[in-house]
Amino acid sequence: MEIALYTALIIVSAALTFLVVVQGRTAGLQQRDTIYRTKRGIEKTMHQATIALAVVFLLLALIASLPIW
Repeated sequence: MEIALYTALIIVSAALTFLVVVQGRTAGLQQRDTIYRTKRGIEKTMHQATIALAVVFLLLALIASLPIW
């Protein structure tokens, strides 16, 4: 059980890191204007997936930190 928890934590952290890096890379290539632009398509999906994975990562980290007797 403990090994599965740590494996899930590693997989989620790798996916979260990948999404953050890809979002940062695409944001740097976009033209920055003073006009607010809404996220659409794949950019919106990646943003929502990043939030979801961050919540899952937080929950897994909290569960992994609980003392096991």
